[in-house]
Amino acid sequence: MTVAAASLPLRAASLPALAGRVQVPTYDPRGLRTGIVHFGVGAFHRSHQAMYLDRLLNLGQAHDWAVCGVGVLPGDARVRDALRAQDHLYTLLTRAPDGHHEARVIGAVHDYLFAPDDPEAVCERLAHPATRIVSLTVTEGGYSLNNATGEFDPSGDVLHDLQPGAAPRSTLGFLTEGLRRRRERGLRPFTVMSCDNIQGNGHVTRRVLTAFARRRDPELADWIDREVAFPNSMVDRITPVTTDAVRADLEREYGVQDACPVVAEAFTQWVLEDHFTCGRPPLEDVGVQLVPDVEPYELMKLRLLNAAHQAMSYPALLDGYTFVHEVCQQPDYAQFLLDYMTFEARPTLRPVPGIDLGAYSHDLIARFSNPAIQDTLARLIVDGSERIPKFLLPVAREQAARGGDLRRCALVVAAWSAHVAQAATRGDALDDVRAADLTRAALADQVTPGAFLHQPDVFGDLSAAPAFAQAYLDARAALAAHGPLGALRALHAAPTQGEHA
Repeated sequence: MTVAAASLPLRAASLPALAGRVQVPTYDPRGLRTGIVHFGVGAFHRSHQAMYLDRLLNLGQAHDWAVCGVGVLPGDARVRDALRAQDHLYTLLTRAPDGHHEARVIGAVHDYLFAPDDPEAVCERLAHPATRIVSLTVTEGGYSLNNATGEFDPSGDVLHDLQPGAAPRSTLGFLTEGLRRRRERGLRPFTVMSCDNIQGNGHVTRRVLTAFARRRDPELADWIDREVAFPNSMVDRITPVTTDAVRADLEREYGVQDACPVVAEAFTQWVLEDHFTCGRPPLEDVGVQLVPDVEPYELMKLRLLNAAHQAMSYPALLDGYTFVHEVCQQPDYAQFLLDYMTFEARPTLRPVPGIDLGAYSHDLIARFSNPAIQDTLARLIVDGSERIPKFLLPVAREQAARGGDLRRCALVVAAWSAHVAQAATRGDALDDVRAADLTRAALADQVTPGAFLHQPDVFGDLSAAPAFAQAYLDARAALAAHGPLGALRALHAAPTQGEHA
């Protein structure tokens, strides 16, 4: 599509003129009211949960369920500035593998608060009676959870917020203060809805939030544990980082000037436990699966999709790859991922209602291979020390316990160690909350093979499992002798228990 007319900046006033170029809201975004406060308005939230709410609004529903976004990190100031300049509108560009693409203006995020600007405004928005759901996409590292013990382990801003009289800085601090005010004012508590890639994300959020509150006020913690709903959820849509090229494509192809567009694949899924304290929008009307038990769907996604992202990234980075689709279009890498899913991950899963896990695995390879998305391996490995323990290591742990195959998991960890050591040797920055510890362990591994596993906060007791420790040493030796591609091919050629994909 080539737009002859001059491009227009995205604003509420320009929507009538843009209507012939892109899909625009059929509702007036200026007439919405907050029902949901969302922490972490990154690209994924805007391509997923906000998009579902936009669908509802376009059906003439949920005008009192619009989103007020909240940012707590310094980098969130960029989101604040971009959204405010555009009347909180942004464009969602979806790209299918067959080349079809669509652009749609989303108006469901109708307000945004940058917490460092005014913490009190955030607290009062949480305490307002109209706020009935508070949702989260704060990444796996945002829960102050110890990967080895599964328990609350505060640091940084969370530790600050535990000091007497401290104004909140962290998500947990704001949630607790908002709930404290509601209890004090005799209001029903809001639902806390995690949409992060954590097994049992609702259960985890309950555990860390009540643990935080208990250190401040045990009676408040008991009230939260008793009265607040924490539904589990599974969310899925591949959403890469927005680049200048995406912005330029949007302006060239659609004539829209947008500082904060989002690009995503056409596929989207949201499975949600139907458990809410103060009601919810009719999400089932726009394709959300409301179910009594999310866990089968959740484990499927975490151990197949999310773990496969980690599984491809480290060997492929050692091999010089940059983009996800290039990796998955290479037959040996595609087979490696299918074999990981078939022989290691799927044996740890129980049946998922309505899902053929074999077909789902092949569909993932097709989704990963979409060249229109331009997703990068660099995005997938951010905070790998938070992701691998939640996505891949549970598979290795269960397989070790049952005597199952775990060689592909071990190869991924060996490639991770080699990648960290390579980054240190080159002087490249490692984008990980545990960068210093990982680097020390990876360099020690070069001298004493197996030392990388001696990180209790990452591996827990898995390093003590003889089968995994030996598989790691074998994988490390294979990488050194044959390189990533040779190590993958050797695994594929070796006998494997189980049924092939």
